[in-house]
Amino acid sequence: MLTLKLPDGSVRQVPEGTRPREVAASLGKRLAQAAIAAKVNDKVVDLDSELRDGNGELSFQVLTDKDKEALAVLRHSCAHIMARAVLRLFPGAQLAFGPALENGFYYDIDSPTPIREEDLPRIEEEMRKIIAAAEPFERFERPTSEARELVRDLGQGYKVEHIDDDLKQYPTLSFYRQGEFIDLCRGPHVPHAGKVGAFKLLSIAGAYWKNDASRKQLQRLYGTAFFTQKDLDAYLHQLEEAKKRDHRVLGKQLKLFTISPAVGSGLILWMPKGATVRGILEGFIKEELLKRGYQPVYTPHIGRLELYRTSGHFPYYRDAQYPPLFLHQLGQTVDTWLALLESDQLSEQAEAAFLKLLEEAGKTMTDVPGEPAATLGRYAAAGKDKAKKAEALQAWLGRQEGYLVKPMNCPHHIQIYKAEPHSYRDLPVRLAEFGTVYRFEQTGELAGMTRVRGFTQDDAHLFVTPEQIEEEFSANLDLVLFVLSSLGLNDYRVRVGLRDPQSDKYVGKAENWEKAEQTLLSLVQSRGMNFSAEKGEAAFYGPKIDFVVRDCIGREWQLGTVQLDYNLPERFDLEYIGKDNAPHRPVMIHRVVL
Repeated sequence: MLTLKLPDGSVRQVPEGTRPREVAASLGKRLAQAAIAAKVNDKVVDLDSELRDGNGELSFQVLTDKDKEALAVLRHSCAHIMARAVLRLFPGAQLAFGPALENGFYYDIDSPTPIREEDLPRIEEEMRKIIAAAEPFERFERPTSEARELVRDLGQGYKVEHIDDDLKQYPTLSFYRQGEFIDLCRGPHVPHAGKVGAFKLLSIAGAYWKNDASRKQLQRLYGTAFFTQKDLDAYLHQLEEAKKRDHRVLGKQLKLFTISPAVGSGLILWMPKGATVRGILEGFIKEELLKRGYQPVYTPHIGRLELYRTSGHFPYYRDAQYPPLFLHQLGQTVDTWLALLESDQLSEQAEAAFLKLLEEAGKTMTDVPGEPAATLGRYAAAGKDKAKKAEALQAWLGRQEGYLVKPMNCPHHIQIYKAEPHSYRDLPVRLAEFGTVYRFEQTGELAGMTRVRGFTQDDAHLFVTPEQIEEEFSANLDLVLFVLSSLGLNDYRVRVGLRDPQSDKYVGKAENWEKAEQTLLSLVQSRGMNFSAEKGEAAFYGPKIDFVVRDCIGREWQLGTVQLDYNLPERFDLEYIGKDNAPHRPVMIHRVVL
C-alpha cells in the first residue's frame, strides 16, 4: 500500500498502481471533473500515470485550472494540438521540439511549404476542430529501438536524430497519441483536448535546429493558451500595452540608444541623452555605495582562460560565452575539437581532420607550445576513452595562452582581494564596480536592451568572515530594497534560488550548499519576507535571493540579486588571518542591484 499525503495534511492509503484519476474521484466528483494533472513528490504527472514508490509514501496533489502547474500542462498540450493541425494542413511537415513557455508555447517545424503569418487563422480553425472533438491524450511507451523505428515510419527525421543523439541511453521512450497524431514526448498532458479553454497563435520566427547556427533554420510557431477566454483576452491586452511601451521604439524616438549592425547585434551604443540618464543613475548608486563602505575598483574586459577554468565559468557555460581567444591559431582549433568531443558531436570525419591538422602542426609549426606530437600520442593511446581523450586536449590547451572576454566580474575581484594579505580586522572587504560583461546570446534570443551580448551591471563582491554573513547579507538586501524604492519599483516578489539536487551544473561540497541554503532561508524568514523557494534557480556556485520586479503591465523582470558563495573562495584558495593567528577561509557575497 502507498500512503498519500494530501495538501491539507490528511493521508490516504491506496494500492500501488493506483492512478491519480482514481484518487481524484475518491476525493470528490467535482474535483475529478476539474482535474488536469497531478503533482506527486513535486513532479507533475498525467492523471492516468500509475502511482508507485519504493518507500510507500508520496506527497500528492490534484492540479486544477487554479494551479500554475496546470497551465503549463495545458500549454504543452496545445502545442501538440497545433502540431497536429499543421500536419493536417501542410503534408510532409516535420516536427522538432514543442515545449511550453512561461507565457505560452511554441513548436519548431520544417515544412516543405513555408508557413506564413496569414496561415495562422487557418491553423487556428483546424485546432478548434481538434479541441471540439475532445479526443484523449493517450500515453504509451516503446523500447528505444522500436521508438526510433516508429518515428522513422512517421517520417519525422528530426525525432530520429533526437533519439540517436540525446535519448539512446534510455531503455524506453514515451509517446502520446491523439487520434491519428503520434508524437515523441515525455508529457504530461491534459486528459483530453476539450480541456483547452482559449488559445491564440501569435507569430512565426526562425529558429535553428538545436540552436545551432550551422544547422537548418526551422519555423517556430508561437502561441498561448489559457483555461478561460477572459484570461486570454487579458493577456492579449497586455501584449498590446507592451507594444505601446516597447523600449526599442521609445529608445529610438527619445534618442537614448541605438544598435548598429556594423558594431554587432546585442551590443548597445549609448547616445548622448541615454548616456546622461545612465550617468545620473550610476552617480546615485555610487554615492550610496560609498556611504555603505564599498571600495570602487576597475577591471579589464578580458582575462586569461585559466582564471575562468578555476572559477568554473569555463567550460560550464561555454555555449553562452564568446569563444576563447588564443595567441596561436591552433588553440582555437583544438578548443573547438574539445567542445565537439565533450558534447558527443565529434564525427569520425571531423576527428580524422583534427588529428591530421595536429600531426602537421607538430612537424611544421615550431612556435606552438605544448608539443603537439606528444599530445597526438596521448590522444591516440586513449582509444575509445572519451574522458582520456579530453584530458589530453585539455592538458595541451592548458599550456596555451588563451583569453576570454569577461563573462563575470567575480574572478577579477577575487584577484584584487588576493593581491594583498588580509586580517580578520580588514573584513568585510566590499569591492564594487560598474563592470561590463559579455555573453554570446543566440541571435533569436536578443531583444533590444533586455537581452544583449554586452551589458554593464552594478556588481559587488564582499569577502566576509562566517560570523559576518548574516549582517552583511541583510545589509545588501536593505540596499537592494532602498534602490528599488527610490526608483519607484515597489511591485516585486522575492525568490530564494536553491540548487536542483538532480542537476550536475553546480560546483562545491554538499555540506557547503546545505549550510548556505539554510542561511538564506533562515534570513528571509527572520525578516518576515514573503518569498518563494525555487529549486534550480541557484547560481552554479551558491544559492541566491532575487528580486523579481513587475512593470506597469504585469511583466516580470529580475533586477536585484544577492548570492552566498562558499565555493569560489575554496576554488581560489582565499584566506584571511583570524584572531587565532591562523589562516581561515572567507565567504563571498555576490550582489547586483540593477
